[in-house]
Amino acid sequence: MHRREFIKDSLTGGSLLISGAWLSGCASIQSTGRRPTIPGGFASGDVEASSAVLWSRASEPARLWVELSTRPDRAIAETFKGGIASPANGLNAHAYLQHLLPGTQYYYSLRLQSLENPAVYGASVHGSFKTAANTAETIRFCWSGDTAGQGYGIDPARGGMLTYAAMLQRKPDFFVHCGDLIYADNPMSAEVELDDGSVWRNDLVEAKTKVAETIEEFRENFYYNYRDEHVRAFHAEVPVIQQWDDHEVVNNWYPGEQLIDDDRYTLKDVDTLASHAKTAFFNCNPMRPHDTDPRRIYRKIERGPLLDLFVIDLRSYRGPNTYNHQSETGKDTAFFGSDQLAWLKRSLRESTATWKIICSDMPIGVVIAEWGKEIYEAAANGENGLPLGRELELAELFRYIAREEITNTHFITADVHYCASHYYNPAKASFKDFKPFWEFVSGPLHAGSFGPNPLDGTFGPELKFCGIPADMEPFRPPSEGYQFFGEMEIDGATQALTVRHFNRAGEELWKHEIQAERALESSG
Repeated sequence: MHRREFIKDSLTGGSLLISGAWLSGCASIQSTGRRPTIPGGFASGDVEASSAVLWSRASEPARLWVELSTRPDRAIAETFKGGIASPANGLNAHAYLQHLLPGTQYYYSLRLQSLENPAVYGASVHGSFKTAANTAETIRFCWSGDTAGQGYGIDPARGGMLTYAAMLQRKPDFFVHCGDLIYADNPMSAEVELDDGSVWRNDLVEAKTKVAETIEEFRENFYYNYRDEHVRAFHAEVPVIQQWDDHEVVNNWYPGEQLIDDDRYTLKDVDTLASHAKTAFFNCNPMRPHDTDPRRIYRKIERGPLLDLFVIDLRSYRGPNTYNHQSETGKDTAFFGSDQLAWLKRSLRESTATWKIICSDMPIGVVIAEWGKEIYEAAANGENGLPLGRELELAELFRYIAREEITNTHFITADVHYCASHYYNPAKASFKDFKPFWEFVSGPLHAGSFGPNPLDGTFGPELKFCGIPADMEPFRPPSEGYQFFGEMEIDGATQALTVRHFNRAGEELWKHEIQAERALESSG
């Protein structure tokens, strides 16, 4: 390994201090005193060709140290200083690693140094990640959403969150969590009686017995998922790309909302709840901060010449949930918001990657209405005519992609608690000014299952696959097996994209191959 090609910075601006084993020259490591520990999980995320973010939680105020190697036995390694876990950030620490080698499998160890007694260090934990290649190599990644929802937490007697174990068996290069990482608004009970007469027994902690309102209560929801052995094992080996949806805050939320009729909340202002939730979201996950807006979630992740991912945020900039039939754009029809939509169009146009995958926290043509009301939560409004309401921004995006001849652009998403494949066909649509594309839906990872929802014909979606029965009763428990994840694999030689759906047992349910479309300027 070449030091100058390795890592030079951390999130806090720290630089390389010591090469070799863990501070091996410090005899003080044997000092007496309380050793800081990592009381739960740790993870890598937003991994590109030359950079990655590492995260862990600490038991007490501490400095994070990273030991990084290209050897599985970590016999030759370099040591780097990470960030500080302090009460201000909920005892969470990050390290932003830069100047990594592309297409390289890295093996890391994390260790904490006590701030109270700097002579004392905790035990190491170990993980790995692979950087993106800068050549056309095969890429395989998984996606899904919805963890620990509808009151279904970790039941150790039923094996815990088994979908994570099934995904790990696929050995993906990375994983995209398309939202609802937590259910901050879904308190759990110790037991849930199921329809078959059996009892679901949650591994229950106090934080999961009420809705989250404070920053620390939101953090505790993230920590809860790491109590599961499969979640811990998965995140130790598979880097993640994460976005949020509604349940990181409260069901179906939008900026400016007031929870007047929800007696569970003493804090009624959703903007304040969302601010607390976003602080916890960044505290508790390995996300690369934006250079000028550290609280911005939408971003582009580059995975080499074959793949760019565009992670969007359909929560932070939307207008209120309404009947969604407005004929002109305005504050009530915002979905992306003008700045994010402009960024997405520009980023898609500038992308040179073969495949451009938009990671969305909500589907396009699936009708999602608030229970018992004609108030629409997503873009689709149940009308099959020309775009109205939030559909207007989608029409603007689709028209732009067509006119700029942007190729190989498709969507992955979650949110609706079943898996499906939708082909958007202009020939079947009311609005026809767009290029055909696919939308692949997956989830839940570990939550109640329900659906399927009806499709809105505005953009001509054709249902090509659905992973659940059309007459399934809602809110089915994870034990019934309707838990799903998807997989995308890009062949390094042919550049073809193969999409698969799996259930939580790791059984393949559906498979489809898409050939890469040649860009206009290179086709003739």
